[in-house]
Amino acid sequence: MNSHNKILLIIDGIVNIILGILLLLFPFGIAEYLGVPKSDNYFYPTILGGVILGIGVALLFERYGYANNFRGLGLGGAIIINIVGSSVLLSWLIFANLQIPFRGYIILWFIGISVFVIGIAELIGKSWKY
Repeated sequence: MNSHNKILLIIDGIVNIILGILLLLFPFGIAEYLGVPKSDNYFYPTILGGVILGIGVALLFERYGYANNFRGLGLGGAIIINIVGSSVLLSWLIFANLQIPFRGYIILWFIGISVFVIGIAELIGKSWKY
């Protein structure tokens, strides 16, 4: 695996782990603190947090287990997850009338654009072809 792919796996894995942990903390007031939309039921945000955390761990497993032939989530899967997930978030920000504070918009735009850029960088770099 070349160094470019290793770096992308690390960055993508860390971003997913951070987002997963933030979503897992949703019931503990993280939504109010960040200014993002709240949920009447914490079930779905925490389940999503677990899934995203798992994706992040799988990406790092792919990166660090590669030399020993251990497989995790490859960059091909990460590209699809990043582009689709960020596109959904950005669509919500563009088309929905979210009643959230300005800091919530800033945080969500930052997340949406960052994840989309990571996906595009992986796609342009043809990182899935190792």
